[in-house]
Amino acid sequence: MIIYPAIDIKDGKCVRLVQGKAEDKKVYANNPVDMALHFVQKGAKYLHIVDLDGAFAGKPQNREAIKSIAEKASIPFQVGGGLRTEKDVEEILGLGAARVIIGTRAVSSPDFVKKLLDRFGEDRIVLGIDARDGMVAVSGWVETAAVNAVDFGIKMRKLGVKTAIVTDISRDGMLGGPNFAFIRQMAEKTGLEVIASGGVSSIENIRELKKLETVGVKGAVIGKALYEGKVKLKDALLAAEDKI
Repeated sequence: MIIYPAIDIKDGKCVRLVQGKAEDKKVYANNPVDMALHFVQKGAKYLHIVDLDGAFAGKPQNREAIKSIAEKASIPFQVGGGLRTEKDVEEILGLGAARVIIGTRAVSSPDFVKKLLDRFGEDRIVLGIDARDGMVAVSGWVETAAVNAVDFGIKMRKLGVKTAIVTDISRDGMLGGPNFAFIRQMAEKTGLEVIASGGVSSIENIRELKKLETVGVKGAVIGKALYEGKVKLKDALLAAEDKI
């Protein structure tokens, strides 16, 4: 299981939000590149980067930070936030991202996802399923679509999507643990390789997610717990490998 340290960028800084609310943010670093290098130095194998400004604006906003991370960090990373056009995806991949995360546009236009898969391949296009009460949320989590998350995941898997980052918004930034039942359901019923996101706040949480690896949970995104010192990245990496 892969551990993905999260770097959320807003106004050029590394921040964390609570349940995706733009007004409820805390700045943890003025330079996202420094944070990326810190995670690399601590042993991270992959980074999870979200352009929060892009998510709210509907278009990438932090290109320079993403480009700098690509130039200076020695590990792959995925990027989400505001990727609504083929040009946006091409640009972010061109800046050095290993893969991109498509969320809002996937809900409104499945054909768009299919077009990306045909052009870039299943390993470079990742689905972002952000859910509130089992329903998909869009546009930086400020709107909820009338789409069931499980049904949406099944539809996207049939379309050719291989991997999905699954977030229970109610758990995000709360340090209360993931919604294990929802994560399991998404992995078992959709056939997607699931990266769990939202609420991971202890080594025990990682151990529990590790148990779900057999049903398709392949990774976990960790954000606030790392920044608040609740979890040490070294320990998280060891737990993901069943070494502690």
